[in-house]
Amino acid sequence: MPELGKYAGAVLSSYILSLGLLAGLIGLSLWRSRRAARALREVEDRVKNG
Repeated sequence: MPELGKYAGAVLSSYILSLGLLAGLIGLSLWRSRRAARALREVEDRVKNG
């Protein structure tokens, strides 16, 4: 790891915040994808069954 000197706290907290936001976006995307897939299956079942 490079020596960050007096900026170490700012740089590391920025990395942590960025990784946290990325993880949140990935989680939100997966959750919404599953919800949309479930809704699509329900609509397809309704169309097939009448």
